Parts: sequence; C-alpha cells; structure tokens
Amino acid sequence: MPNPTNTPAVAPAAPMQVSYEVMGQKVTLNADMVRKYLTKGNGSVTDQEVLQFISICKYQQLNPFLNEAYLVKFANNRGGEDNAQIIVSKEAFMKRAEGDPHYKGFKAGLIVKRGDSIEYPEGEFMLQSDVLLGGWAEVLRDDREYPIKAFVSLADYDKGRSTWSQIKCTMIRKTALVHALREAFPAQLGALYTREESRIEDVNFEEVHETKVQANANAAPLPEEEGNMHAGDPEPKEPAAPANGGTNEPKMEF
Repeated sequence: MPNPTNTPAVAPAAPMQVSYEVMGQKVTLNADMVRKYLTKGNGSVTDQEVLQFISICKYQQLNPFLNEAYLVKFANNRGGEDNAQIIVSKEAFMKRAEGDPHYKGFKAGLIVKRGDSIEYPEGEFMLQSDVLLGGWAEVLRDDREYPIKAFVSLADYDKGRSTWSQIKCTMIRKTALVHALREAFPAQLGALYTREESRIEDVNFEEVHETKVQANANAAPLPEEEGNMHAGDPEPKEPAAPANGGTNEPKMEF
C-alpha cells in the first residue's frame, strides 16, 4: 500500500527479552523483570539502561537471580537523575577468574601503620593499635612473569556509609581484590564494578529468586512482553550467605 505522507516506515521495537545459560542453568531476562525485581534506588530506569543491563548480563554470563548483578539508579540533588549503574558481586568476579585456565589463585590483605612502620598483613585482621590505611591484593597467572598487584587507599573509598563504618577491613580488602582481578582479566572483567567501588549510597537489596518472579510475572507486563514472562526452567539454588558480613553485590557507568 503506498504511503501518502512519504514517511519512512518504522519497524516495531524488538522486545527486551533474552535467554541464555549460566553454568548449565537457563536464565531469562526481560524489561519487566529488571524493573520490578532487579532495580534499586528512587530513579526511573530508561529502556536503554534496561536493555544495556540485559545485554551485559548475557555477554558476561551473569545470573542476577543469584545476586551476581543488579541495577541502581538514584535521583540527584540537582533535580534530575544520575545514570544507572550496574553493580556486580565479588563472587561473580571470582567465578570469571576461576574459569580461566591461567588463573592460579590470589593473596589479599590490609595496609596498616603499626608503630613507625607500614605493614601488609594478609587477611582482614589488624591489631587494636594499628591504623588502617588501605588494602592490597595480588593475582597469580601462569602465563605472566610477575603477579598482578593492586594497592588501594581507604580514604578513596570509605565515605562513612553504614557498611564501611561497620566492616572497614573486609570492605577495603575486597576492593583491592577486585581491582587486581580486573587488571589480571581485563577481557572478562574490564567493564564491571562492585558495590564496594561505587559511589552510590547504601541500598538494601532484597534477594530475588526466580520462583518469586514466576509467581508475580504477569502482574503488570509491558505491552511488548505480555504473555511472555518466563524466568527459566531450572529452579535456582539458594545463594550462599555472604562471608564476614559482606554483601553479594558488583558499577558500571552508562
């Protein structure tokens, strides 16, 4: 049929839904799931931000239903909204590293001032008289002559938020470790950031299971996704409890 207005025809937008496998488990994500269950903060995520989150989860083989990734967006004090951020868990970093045949382990610890000297104890323990300055980590690869090392300053990351106030040693050691892992495996981890590295405020994130998504999936579907809300076939395993009171959560600027 001729177009009397000579207006170019516009193809319908592709539905924002993908399915992929993570360690043998099928994961299905669509825009409605992301907005309802995998986004935190008081901002409104755009279609572009949702699509980018879904694409990165697929490309990086992240399972957000096991708290490996989620999306955060906040309103700012300028009357607008900040860009959304993708937060990835440290556990997701470790899985990517352990999946590389060249990975041979890591060491990580604290940087403290002890008397008149600077010490680098391994782990998260420090003496009461120590002054915590930062964290360090090194990652070993069998195809590198030297270990990949990272040293991070506490002052750059501790902004007085609740988690940092409670467990500074755990948080700064974890931050150093993900820095070293990212430098050791840039192809797998180069664009991913954890909550510990982000500048977002603390936000409580409810653990989401695919069974809950299935139970509520058709509550208010988006028009292009109506009747197509499935969360994958296998039942997910319960996520492991975070160690030492940490969080299971990884920042990505758009």
